[in-house]
Amino acid sequence: MATNRLDFADDKLGNVAGRKQVLRGWLRLLTCSHHITHGIRTLLRTRHDTTLPRFDVMAALERAPEGLSMGELSHWLMVTNANITNIADRLVKDGSVERWPSPDDRRTHYLKLTDKGLLEFKTMAKMHEDYVRKIFACLSTEELETLMLLLNKIKSSAVELNERGLSL
Repeated sequence: MATNRLDFADDKLGNVAGRKQVLRGWLRLLTCSHHITHGIRTLLRTRHDTTLPRFDVMAALERAPEGLSMGELSHWLMVTNANITNIADRLVKDGSVERWPSPDDRRTHYLKLTDKGLLEFKTMAKMHEDYVRKIFACLSTEELETLMLLLNKIKSSAVELNERGLSL
């Protein structure tokens, strides 16, 4: 039985001919992403009083201990500079992130995690990893490797098509 609109659409497409198999695959991928993301958002909100975008910014900064420019962060996370600015303002206010101007360009600012921010992030990251591990525990090592190969093929195909200007 469908529990949300994505499951409903997937259930409805289950009865179509094989030519719609690609759409069924896309909806299945979207549904999986939705369920996993919903769980992560809920855990971050209920256990850490934070959001997934804030977690994502902290994760990117944790991987770059020397800091990142706000532009680098927006590019890395595939969001607008305005999104990064809003999240950064709150993280700085909370003492989780340090912000400083570029000595070469007054329009550029850099961010890095403070010790407090790093500690917060490590706690959240452990919970995040535990949750994702539980979800993927249903797959064998071989199945997970196959899934990664297939997802990489899909990603490469999407990137290539987008770089060609979405020409069909």
